[in-house]
Amino acid sequence: MITKVLIANRGEIACRVIATCKRLGIKTVAVFSDADANAQHVALADEAVNIGPPSVAESYLRGDHIIEVAKAVGAEGIHPGYGFLSENAGFSESCAEAGIAFIGPPASAIRSMGDKAASKHIMIAANVPCTGGYHGDDQALETIATESERIGYPVMLKAVLGGGGKGMRIVKTAEELPALLESCQREGQASFGDPRILVEKYIPRSRHIELQVFADTHGNCVHLFERDCSIQRRHQKVLEEAPAPGMTDELRLAMGDAAVNAARAVGYVGAGTVEFMLDVTTNDFYFCEMNTRLQVEHPVSEMITGVDLVEWQLLAASGMAIPLPTQEHVNAQFRGHSIEARVYAEDTRGGFMPQAGHLAVVQAPAEEEGRLRVETGVRTGDDVSVHYDPMISKLVVWAEDRDAALAKMEAALGEYVIIGPPNNLEFVKSCVMHEGFQKGGVDTAFIEEHEAELLPDITSTWPAQGSDAMARITALGALACLLPSGSALQHAPTLDPTSPWNLSALDGFRVMPEAHATQRLRMRPTGVMDGDAALEVAVDAARQGDGSFMMSVDGSDGFEVRVVLLCVCARARVCVPLLS
Repeated sequence: MITKVLIANRGEIACRVIATCKRLGIKTVAVFSDADANAQHVALADEAVNIGPPSVAESYLRGDHIIEVAKAVGAEGIHPGYGFLSENAGFSESCAEAGIAFIGPPASAIRSMGDKAASKHIMIAANVPCTGGYHGDDQALETIATESERIGYPVMLKAVLGGGGKGMRIVKTAEELPALLESCQREGQASFGDPRILVEKYIPRSRHIELQVFADTHGNCVHLFERDCSIQRRHQKVLEEAPAPGMTDELRLAMGDAAVNAARAVGYVGAGTVEFMLDVTTNDFYFCEMNTRLQVEHPVSEMITGVDLVEWQLLAASGMAIPLPTQEHVNAQFRGHSIEARVYAEDTRGGFMPQAGHLAVVQAPAEEEGRLRVETGVRTGDDVSVHYDPMISKLVVWAEDRDAALAKMEAALGEYVIIGPPNNLEFVKSCVMHEGFQKGGVDTAFIEEHEAELLPDITSTWPAQGSDAMARITALGALACLLPSGSALQHAPTLDPTSPWNLSALDGFRVMPEAHATQRLRMRPTGVMDGDAALEVAVDAARQGDGSFMMSVDGSDGFEVRVVLLCVCARARVCVPLLS
């Protein structure tokens, strides 16, 4: 078994790999950029080495430098995680030349499946169902137009080396083709260094079903069942679940056989994912692509099989056989239902634009062995960097059946507290609770078609002035202004907000009976930029002898508020009051 691993990645996937290595007694080496000097994965690893500036091109994509570091620290293997160098065939070859195990598939498999045009030819030869399309070398507009007419609109344009939702365009009519083709080629060149595209028949109503496969060097190749990843926005996954709702035994058998055949066709070793489009009108499925790495959503497959896929990767890279060598062995461990939600720092009402900033508080639901796990690379006091993916965590639940898993996910999302940059917790919860998703079997157009319900006009639910809800909102806002702020705490001799030396308008030491203060607030709902939607109120607060506050909003009858301290964090230097 490999005894020391360098992890050529960052964030939650680096922490995930470290966790398995620690359980197996394998030493770990983290690499980090200047921006990640205080990151969680750096703190968790046995060793950590700085590899350069924040730019990925100067740090996490410097394969040559990472290999030099691995040799210097005596690492026997390099785990690439996902993204960055994970599907770089040249990096895989360089590892082999340096005598270091690449904990992933052979370079030949990466190349075969990385080129979408070449992979289609391989899949057709392996009798894996594929959609009709054009995968040729002639990239002239006239040729693409002719082939699109032959296939029949609508068609999908895809960058040959694309991935991560980039380099994809849906063309509904011949008139749209020239502009969208140019756009797709331009994005392919910018993102992957290759402007070539392929054309596929676009299936308007389809589900995204993918199969987790695994192969070792002893000829064993199995699948660990399917995942439904149809809840997407702009081809980026939001929720994933396993198994797929409504999957029949016959369809699972057919898709499983096709996925294993696909892996065997390219001599695959390690963890991979074969993605299919399932036509909801005909129940026919078609090969989409193969991701030659560990997927972001791999935890749901682990939850329903009891398998640690990172452990299997380490075994395969060490030349060992996988513990469940036949499909019958895997099938015997199938149990329950699992759902994963991706928690991002993003502006859901501003086009889902990525956000960066300071995480004043991150309070995730309590983990439960085999039932709830939170995979994350950040903690309270960390920053979501502008340089990298804005993922905060993956929230994963398991239960005996889908209904119970849905209820568990809803409850877990409700317990999650993030104070910092805008995040998608409420949006994800809306998706989970939506009637269509609850029924199961939604297609990839779900978010687009239900956006108005998933992101309702917040002004319609904004509490009316004078209501109890508005009173509570304004009371919390006023106390946040009047009680010690983070900046005040930084210079205070103690972080204890009850200390008489933490002076503020309301809680400083005094011998007078009560402290009074008035705070004027101008508020508007999050995401509403129209100044006319703002409310202006005056909040009067008086501290009472027992530590509670008597609040009055715009001269209304007073009501009592008590403040409960959620946390005082020396790292973040912030105290967070909650109303009771």
